Amino acid sequence: MPKLEWSPLVPLPVLAAVAAVALAALVLVLIARRRGGVMRAVAIAALLAALGNPSFVKEEKDRLKDVVAVVIDRTGSQRLADRRAQTDSVKAELERRLASMPAVEARFIEATDRDDEGSALFAALEKGLSDVPPERIAGAILVTDGRVHDIPTAASALGFRAPLHALVTGRPDERDRLIELVDAPRFGIVGKDQTIRFRVRETGGDGAPMRLSALLDGRPIAERRVRPGETVRLPVRIEHGGPNVVELALEAAPGELTEANNKAVVTVEGIRDKLKVLLVSGRPHSGQRTWRNMLKSDAAVDLVHFTILRPPEKQDGTPINELSLIAFPTRELFETKIKEFDLIIFDRYSNQSILPAVYFTNIVRYVRDCCAVLVAAGPEFRNRTGLAGTPLAAVMPAEPDGQVIERPFRTTITDAGRRHPVTRGLPGGDVDPPAWGEWMRQISAVVKTGTPVLSGPEDRPMLILSREGKGRVALLLSDHAWLWAREYHGGGPHLDLLRRTGHWLMKEPDLDEEALRARATGGRLSIERQTMTDGPRIATVIAPSGKERPVPLTPDVPGVMRGEIEAEEIGLHRVREGDLVAFAGVGPANPREFRDVVSTTETLTALAEATGGSVRRVSRTASDAPRVPSILLLGNASRYSGSDYIGLKDTDSHAVKGVGVWSVFLGATGLLLLVASLLAAWLAEGGFSRRARAQG
Repeated sequence: MPKLEWSPLVPLPVLAAVAAVALAALVLVLIARRRGGVMRAVAIAALLAALGNPSFVKEEKDRLKDVVAVVIDRTGSQRLADRRAQTDSVKAELERRLASMPAVEARFIEATDRDDEGSALFAALEKGLSDVPPERIAGAILVTDGRVHDIPTAASALGFRAPLHALVTGRPDERDRLIELVDAPRFGIVGKDQTIRFRVRETGGDGAPMRLSALLDGRPIAERRVRPGETVRLPVRIEHGGPNVVELALEAAPGELTEANNKAVVTVEGIRDKLKVLLVSGRPHSGQRTWRNMLKSDAAVDLVHFTILRPPEKQDGTPINELSLIAFPTRELFETKIKEFDLIIFDRYSNQSILPAVYFTNIVRYVRDCCAVLVAAGPEFRNRTGLAGTPLAAVMPAEPDGQVIERPFRTTITDAGRRHPVTRGLPGGDVDPPAWGEWMRQISAVVKTGTPVLSGPEDRPMLILSREGKGRVALLLSDHAWLWAREYHGGGPHLDLLRRTGHWLMKEPDLDEEALRARATGGRLSIERQTMTDGPRIATVIAPSGKERPVPLTPDVPGVMRGEIEAEEIGLHRVREGDLVAFAGVGPANPREFRDVVSTTETLTALAEATGGSVRRVSRTASDAPRVPSILLLGNASRYSGSDYIGLKDTDSHAVKGVGVWSVFLGATGLLLLVASLLAAWLAEGGFSRRARAQG
């Protein structure tokens, strides 16, 4: 049906002014009771209408299809139990029914996992409808388990005025357990305890206590019986620098949806407060300052340094109270406070009766229980007056044979040293002969235990690294490392060598000779195996779901083997090779998608009802086949759902193909109307004048 539209020929203010003047004149005529006033009004109205330029417009339209979005939830929780089969069945039925509705265009949108955003269905919905005008959207249907993590707070945020329906997969009687972290520290001081607080939640259970295990770097540290809803405090000792991975694991319940959320992972970065080092120099010598300067330059080291300037055999009769020297606090250092130090360094120390044998026994116990000793040997080490003649010999990795070599030589990296992190890649050591300066003295010794990583003349061991119980020992069989520091004949990497040796002794994880490391980058899992042995290696990657995959490791540089694999799941992956275990998180360690996996109708109900839509399950028991309600296209309504149907909004959208315009006052028709109105006014006025003269 044509519509009347106006397109004024003059600006509206001008047209309004003309109309006001005409109306005022017409009122005066009517007040004066002049004949012909009505016809004058008609003529003026026709003139004003002509200025308003009215026209009849007729549009030719084509009916446009209403667009309905169907969002299919393909995130992690939708892969549990039989939800994937339910989703596929519902999707197929929706495709069939919507295809039978000629006035509807269905858009099927699949939402998948995106980092730690969880089920971002509404982000996928917005993206899928970004090219559709809001007035053409007939509604949206979500096929999901109800665990959606980007639900808008109001219906207006959807961007369209149409019903939202949710068809929920899963069952109302599902059972699941999960660990909920309450307080998880990110950093901790090495050697101190950090407390992790968590609680256990259970859906569909009987509330009985359940067993929980705690592991630190894959090693069991605690086992508890916990009740659902109870907040548990777990103290954890931070044992080393770098990542300390604490894994909490609940025993699985019969019929549980998934065991993926029965685990929670807390990574505590171990920070050393200060590495306390005791340096004991047996006598002043040229290399003494090298050790001191190296240790003082390390901000992580707290150094206590003693130099023995007046040994007992040097008695000159000077009274003790007249000496400016302090007494060596042997009992305090080597008995009462010995375990406060992470490392004890003996630099050219000889057995001068300053330390009784019982103190050396304490040092042996100290090494085997926890800590480390480094011996930088000089000529005094070759005979029984050196440390090899004390109880400390029990943990020494080599025994002197009485010879001292004094001639220029270049120390070299041994075959084992090329694999060991302490000496692998030392600058200048990758050529033959090494591109560093010469040393002048070496104490000859026979290796008992440990690994020689540097050698001197005739392949005699120069630096030996050894493990003793829980501690470590290093023996440097020369006192000429200071020549590198003084740039003698070009010098050498003394800082790299001495610092790496010290940090290996203090158990720096990056310098362990047998280590397994893993990291995730861009969805790929990279594995590094540090080892001192040869032979093929195969690591096993255990995904969060428990699925295992072998990864062959291939040699890279001496002592390092690598492998890489594409990660198929988000979450914490465990990597195992032999007795070693490493962890790597692909995305978050505790994925949002698996924090709560029990299907629900509650999360989407408020939003769906605000749009006039509905939320309903597709099946209620394991024996029920998924059921999809009827789909109807309805006009404007307050509700778009019933007990057995869901409704879509009929938007009545059209596309205009053409427009026909007929202007009322344009051409002969307009001219005729104007002339007729003016003639009628003239005739009415003229007839009145003639009758007035005849009567006069």
